Parts: sequence; C-alpha cells; structure tokens
Amino acid sequence: MANIIEWIWGRYAALFYSGALTLIFGVAGFSFFPLFGAALFFLILTTIGFANFFQNKSNVLANYPILAYFRFLFENIRPELRQYFWESDSDELPYSRIQRSLVYQRSKSQSSVRSFGSQADMYNEHHEWLNHSVFPTQIDSQDFRVKVGEGVNAYNVSLLNISGTSFGALSPPAIQALNTGAKIGSFAHNTGEGGISPYHMRGKGDLIWQVSTGYFGCRDQDGHFDPVLFQEKATQDQIKMIEIKLSQGAKPGHGGMLLGSKVTEEIALIRGVQAGTDCISPSYHSEFSTPSGLIDFSSKLREMSGGKPVGIKLCLGHPWELASIVKAMVEKKMFLDFITVDGSEGGTGAAPLEFTDRLGCPLTDALIYVDNALIGAGIRDRVKIAVSGKIVSAYDIIRYIALGADWCNMARPFMFSLGCIQALTCSTGNCPTGVATMNPKRHRVLNVKDRATRVANFHKNTLHVVKEMIQASGLRDPSELTRRNIVRRVSASEILLADQIYPKVTAGSLIHGGRCDDPRLEVYWGKVKAESFSAQ
Repeated sequence: MANIIEWIWGRYAALFYSGALTLIFGVAGFSFFPLFGAALFFLILTTIGFANFFQNKSNVLANYPILAYFRFLFENIRPELRQYFWESDSDELPYSRIQRSLVYQRSKSQSSVRSFGSQADMYNEHHEWLNHSVFPTQIDSQDFRVKVGEGVNAYNVSLLNISGTSFGALSPPAIQALNTGAKIGSFAHNTGEGGISPYHMRGKGDLIWQVSTGYFGCRDQDGHFDPVLFQEKATQDQIKMIEIKLSQGAKPGHGGMLLGSKVTEEIALIRGVQAGTDCISPSYHSEFSTPSGLIDFSSKLREMSGGKPVGIKLCLGHPWELASIVKAMVEKKMFLDFITVDGSEGGTGAAPLEFTDRLGCPLTDALIYVDNALIGAGIRDRVKIAVSGKIVSAYDIIRYIALGADWCNMARPFMFSLGCIQALTCSTGNCPTGVATMNPKRHRVLNVKDRATRVANFHKNTLHVVKEMIQASGLRDPSELTRRNIVRRVSASEILLADQIYPKVTAGSLIHGGRCDDPRLEVYWGKVKAESFSAQ
C-alpha cells in the first residue's frame, strides 16, 4: 500500500502521471492527431524519469526522478532571488545594494544624495564617523596627488586608482574601457598579474605594471625573469610604476592556474606562455628568496625601467616577514618606493573558500602594522603606502588615508561602473554583463566609449565628495588626516578616536629607541634579519 501511495502521491508521482499522460495522449492521438505532440513530450519526460530512477550517481534524482529538476532550478537561481527580493539594502554579500547603487549613480553622474535621514544604526558598536569643524575650509581642486619615487620619473599618483585587473580575467572591452576611463580622469590603472595587453595600451591611460611570480610578459621559455623583455616594456611612456606582487588578498600564499583550454593564442602571446597548455602562476618568486634579495630585485627593476617607482604588493601574513623587509631597507639604505597593502577581504581573483575567509590579515589591521613599521624604522616619508580591499565610498578613502595610507586602489567598484551586477559568476566565464568573460558573444554588449565615461565619472564624483568631506573637517588636503580624525563607537556608552584604539609608535623608535606600542613590532623587530624571511 505504501508503495502505491509513493507512486500516486509521493516522490514518484510526477513520473507516474507523466507515464499515464503519455498513454492517454497517445491513445487520444488516434482520434485527434495534434495530441501526438503532447504524447511525445510526456514520453520524453517519462524516459528521462525512468533513466534517473535506475541510475546511482545522484541520490536526489533517483528518489525524485522528475521533481528533482525543480530543486536544481531553484538552487541555481537562489542567489538572484535573494539579491533581488530578500536581502536588505545593507546586507554585504559581498557588496550591499546601498554600495552598488552608490557606484551606479556616481558612474552615471546621477544624484546620490539621500533624503529623510540616515539608515545606519549610529548606536551600534563599531559605527564610525569623521569629525567635522565649525570652520570648514574651501579647496580649489579635487585633483589630490601623491608623489611616488624620486628623480625625473617620479610619479604623481591620484588619490584613487584602479587596482589590478588582468586581461583574461576581465574581457577585452572591459580592460580597454577601464584604461580609457583612467586616461579621461588622469589616474592610474594596474595591469594585474596577467601582463600588459593591447587592451591596456589602447586606452592610453597611465599603467602600473604588476610583475607577479609568473613574470608574465617578461619571462623566458622556462618561466624565469627575462631582463631584456622587461626593459623593453617597462621603458614605454605609458608605464608609470612597477609593482612586484608577493601575494594578494583573495588568495594569499596561493598560486594560480589558467586552464589550457582558456589559454588562447592571444593570451599566450601576452603572457609569454604556450597556447593550449595550463598557465601556472607559482606561489612564490624565483628571482629572490630573502628580504635583501627582494630589495636588490626592486632596485634592478628601477634601474632597468629608467628610474620609475618600484614597489611591492602583499597581503600581510607573518608579521616578521614585513619587519624583515623593512629592516633590509634600513640596513641596505635602499628603499622600495611604495607598498600596496591588500586586505584579506578579497578581490576579483577566484580562490578556495577557506583562503578567502580564513587566510591573511584584514586591511585595517595590516595597514596599521605596515604604517607603524615604516614610522618606527624612520623611513615613512620615503616609502609610500597604497591600500586595496573592499573600498567603495569617499568615506572609505578618507578612513584609510587617516589610518595611514597615501592613496587607495579599487577594482570591484570600477567593475560596477562598467555594468557588473554582482552575479558572482566571475570564475565560470558566464558573466551576464560581459565584464568578466572571454566569450565574445557575451562581451560584445560592452560599449567601450560609454563605459569608459562611466569609469571616469565614478572617479571624478567620488573625489568630489572626498574634497567636500576634507573641507568639512577643516583641512586642506587628505595628507593632513590622522587617526585622530576618525571616531568609533566601541559600546553603547563609549566612543574612542582611532588614535586611542590602534597601537602607535614614534618616528625612528625601532632604530634609536622610543615609544613602540605595537606588540608585533616589539616582539619581532629584534628577531628578524635582512637575509631571511624567518624570525630567529
């Protein structure tokens, strides 16, 4: 009896009725021929159902031979249903609707003002704000710049730039639109580890060339660094700075691989690899293995590029490794021009879930430590700091500048300005907007001229709000911001300045003695050497 109920009302009901309708429409078709079409449809459905009933690869399909497909359908569209119907405007998954709307509005030069008061819970723990002045200033320009490097090829970088976006990860028109937007707005575009592509060059915007562990674009056939190729490309006028990538927030300590099926002739030519074979990005550099070697390598790149600024990008891991790099600079009296601190909040790169969620230091904590290390070593004025990692709004920029950064980089917000809708399909090649795909049928919809204008608009309108916030604080330049400008609620009845929350050091204290409240520096500075990334 139970078996009969399962076939009529239970899990096999859809299969039972599909078979029954096949017979009914099949017989009826002899009287009314068009019903044979319905019979054929239900016959196909019944055949699929019985095939699922007898297979043993999917438990769900075996128990629900037809109904299981509805589960697969709803599971597949669940992210879209949640994003459009059920998540709140402030849920960050990973970017909230409020954040995305802000970017869309500013990229289209639409009003992004809000009426009827704030939606933020200002009495919630960790709520932050910027202190303002009763005597606001008036600033003539919003084109804030930071000088990086020395000599004739020093570069005046914008306060906001495009973070690493590799060709292959992003589509050809997406790369070209980003760089064209950078040209329009006079800011910089980081190439990402995939090398310098023609699409980076076509926009004629300033480029920061990222040299990664794979040395793509400047490697020999064995995958080692090729100085001749590097010099040939690094001396081009469009290349303004060089960034040696040690690790990234999305997957620190993890190499990457572009499957051979995706390594087209074009990508192979740009990266200097063989088409049709897996393109391996190692987890570490082969050109150096010590902090001293890293500094020597950076000096070598600076010389070969004609004196252009050279820096590193890393997601902070073991604190003693950063301390050893700083100590190498002090002892050798040779300096990196900048350090890009990438937060473990992740970026555009796809990574294992555990790496994304549980590896690497979050941006705020990493920035504080790097800033303190450079201050304590007495070289903060010589080495600039850039930050990247889930930065969206003008307040985000101001906050990180106040905490110790000199400028900020963004990737995902600029992708939003291109039309990205956060479909979370970047790693599949099926991006619905043509931004993160190499499928020509998908990226054909991306209009370079129109999207480049939106990229430039987002940059311009965001910096306009930065200027207004700087004026409201009674300051004249972002460089005047300090940790005392940022306030955080730590409980219902207590607020503290960021200067009171985070550890601080006095200039040169690691060298000459003085106040050093950062426990990581106190513990490891005396244990690191320029010749090893290990702590003694």
